Amino acid sequence: MAPFESLYDRRCRSPIGWFEIGEAALIGPELVHQAMEKVMIIKEWLKTTQSHQKSYSDVSSRDLVFNEDDWVFLKVFPIKGIMRFGKKGKLSPRYVRPYRIIPRIVQVVYKLELPPEMSLVHPIFHVYMLKKVIGDPSLIMPVETIEVNEKLSYEGIPVAILDM
Repeated sequence: MAPFESLYDRRCRSPIGWFEIGEAALIGPELVHQAMEKVMIIKEWLKTTQSHQKSYSDVSSRDLVFNEDDWVFLKVFPIKGIMRFGKKGKLSPRYVRPYRIIPRIVQVVYKLELPPEMSLVHPIFHVYMLKKVIGDPSLIMPVETIEVNEKLSYEGIPVAILDM
């Protein structure tokens, strides 16, 4: 008994054994021709399935193209329990501050101008890790950390008087 038969209690239907179970046909040109026809049918089915899946993915995907000197946000992957950019867990940011694109390396790869504190990070990123900044990046203000005391309150400091 073959290992497949012992595990599954039936014969293995390999391409050579695609004939009906009750038959005891000799391996000949008819059997080879039948196997080749079945392989052709399987290839057609796989091709149609792939085209269906491609049509579904083409609808949801979009081609992102950035120009030199565009500003983009960089996507960071949240990892549970790891503190990144001052926040941990659910509150960790998905995208971090805007960076300027220096040159385009390939159609889907861009090089970013990173600050000196991120000198250990490789500056080349795939397009799926970038998100276009909408608006003027010079208007984006850095967010300072808010100090929360043990009563879970903080002291608000006025920045400017807007109306008299």
